[in-house]
Amino acid sequence: MRKGTCFLFTVFVTLAAACATNPVTGKRQMSLLSEAEELAIGQQQDAEIRREMGVYNDPALQAYVTEIGQDLARASHRPNLPWTFTIVDSPAINAFALPGGYVYLTRGILAYLDDESELAGVLGHEIGHVTARHAAQAYTRQAQANLGLTILSIFVPSTRPFTDLGATGLGVLFLKHGRDAELEADRLGVEYGSSAGWDPTGVPRFLSTLARVDALSEDGVPNWLSTHPNPGSRVGQAAPVVGKFASTTATKRNRDVFLDRIGGLVFGDNPEDGIVRGHLFMHPALRFGLSFPEGWDVINSPEAVMAREPGTEHFMVLQEVEQSSLARQRSGGQGGRSVGEVAVAAMRAAGYSVVDGRIEQINGQDAHVGVYRGTAKGTGKVLMRAAHIALGRQMYVVAGFAPEAEFNLVDREVLPSIQSFHALSAAEASRVQPNRVDFYVVRPGDSWQSIAVREGKNIVNAATLAIMNDREVNVQPTVGDRIKIVVAGV
Repeated sequence: MRKGTCFLFTVFVTLAAACATNPVTGKRQMSLLSEAEELAIGQQQDAEIRREMGVYNDPALQAYVTEIGQDLARASHRPNLPWTFTIVDSPAINAFALPGGYVYLTRGILAYLDDESELAGVLGHEIGHVTARHAAQAYTRQAQANLGLTILSIFVPSTRPFTDLGATGLGVLFLKHGRDAELEADRLGVEYGSSAGWDPTGVPRFLSTLARVDALSEDGVPNWLSTHPNPGSRVGQAAPVVGKFASTTATKRNRDVFLDRIGGLVFGDNPEDGIVRGHLFMHPALRFGLSFPEGWDVINSPEAVMAREPGTEHFMVLQEVEQSSLARQRSGGQGGRSVGEVAVAAMRAAGYSVVDGRIEQINGQDAHVGVYRGTAKGTGKVLMRAAHIALGRQMYVVAGFAPEAEFNLVDREVLPSIQSFHALSAAEASRVQPNRVDFYVVRPGDSWQSIAVREGKNIVNAATLAIMNDREVNVQPTVGDRIKIVVAGV
């Protein structure tokens, strides 16, 4: 949950159709974008992605990824593009590219790569989408269908905070490519990586790792499996390509170099944007915390924190109240509005009618707690309990809702969660630290299961540990192996 984040960025392609030569195949194809237009679109969207997703704050790691990316770009079919390589501050497991040579890795994917050749494989794959003009082709298809292409869109607009919460907090529709385009990008990743000296088996190895990863949606950003066709089905097809490009000079893996570079990498939420620990959410920068119901899935997105009881249409949301809604309340004196007036006005503007409400104190903070009736997209008619809570010069809404017939059941869990909202002292906020990647040397008798429960060290489960270290969970680590683990912040 980032402070003051709300935007809808849409690019409409309205250019006249034209033919262009594909730099990879040499064939003529229909395209609406010249190279100059690709560059302009990429540059514009790069600024939006950097602002909304954030750039991971590790200049040395950024420089390392850029150095490898530039080596690969020089070996590509379009070496003269102004290539940029950026690690974005997201825990999702993903990589993507924009037209014009803009390539992105999430910090989340770095924890699941095992050596430098796998990193080169991911970067080479995304470079391949740019060099083969897959992104430009996707724009062409969208324009021919008279559709605008939404690159980043918030499904929870702050002006209507409870309309679309049956979906996700943040939906990212990166350019999805078809199976043929993905296979071509796999092949190009092998070609570019081997040409630059990296072991070409890095491509099928990272595809195998990604095939083991469940389809998660951390921070609201889709992972690789939701924006790319199943990588498991492509592993076998990459093998003949690897054989074609294998050589005595393409052998670099540099595992220890790679591991040294990602030591201390933030794993999971970054406290700067709030952090989820089980059913707890804490935001040290904004100085508050609360507890969601135990057993509910909690997702922290830039726009809101969402919680859902598994297998149900029972939801909770935590969101910052729109600044404009507070302006009159802050003005004081004649025309100033109370917390209750702000709350009721905001809910009515969102299409909800008031059932009842009252002013109360929640852990020393002024609040209006009410029950409202309305409609949530994907869920239908709902009842909602919402608390608008003043904290300093800001206001937050914590709400839980469910289909009308199920509301009383859910309200028993929502009320304690609302009442758990509390301010964090400066000392408490300073103690909230992120989880980070660390290392462990395997000892005799160790297994993924025993390492996963080692007291004071690793905090992720055995299956995740194995996947992070390029292994099946039933293939135990070898004594003396240096493996990645995740250690807890406070």
